[in-house]
Amino acid sequence: MVDSHHKSKISLMEAAFSVVRTKGYSATRVEDICAAAGVTKGSFFHHFESKEDLAVAAAARWDEVSRRRFEQAPYKALTDPLERILGYIDFRKALIQGEPREFSCFAGTMVQEVFDTHPAIRDACRSTIFGHVEALERDIAAAMRQDAHQFDWTAESLALHMQGVCQGAFILAKAEHGTDAALACLDHLRRYVELLFADRVHSAKGRRRR
Repeated sequence: MVDSHHKSKISLMEAAFSVVRTKGYSATRVEDICAAAGVTKGSFFHHFESKEDLAVAAAARWDEVSRRRFEQAPYKALTDPLERILGYIDFRKALIQGEPREFSCFAGTMVQEVFDTHPAIRDACRSTIFGHVEALERDIAAAMRQDAHQFDWTAESLALHMQGVCQGAFILAKAEHGTDAALACLDHLRRYVELLFADRVHSAKGRRRR
């Protein structure tokens, strides 16, 4: 059971997810986060020394929450690594609903703004963003081992590209204040991965038709 002290700390970190994705880091005030969390400023400063201190902790919390969400996603139960990669893209696409502040990446939002001014926040955001890269890299490497082709690219480079597409899709969603461009990006990413593993994709489709 979570005690009230710990619960208020979690509430502040998770309130930051929504407020920062809506207003940006610089425009976000401690008062805004307190109001969203339903706690006092006294409670805020009991847990955190500053807004930057909260941002670093919130990035770690975002990493924890998002890792759990993706670890529990249906695609994780698939035995074929290529199917897991495609399932990851499908899962990403399914999360793009509502307004950009609801589905965009908290870490990605912050790092775009503070990468050169707040290195502690930048490093915390890098940890969660590259955590996705590392998880994808493992499945990509496994899929490459199952393929007869010699690839002129690495598992890491494809994982970075996939994460770049996802983060770029969020930027497009913010720019158009909608989901169409973001969804189209994920559709093209899926097609691209299928082309990279074309023989295996065609073979799998042939088996399903039998």
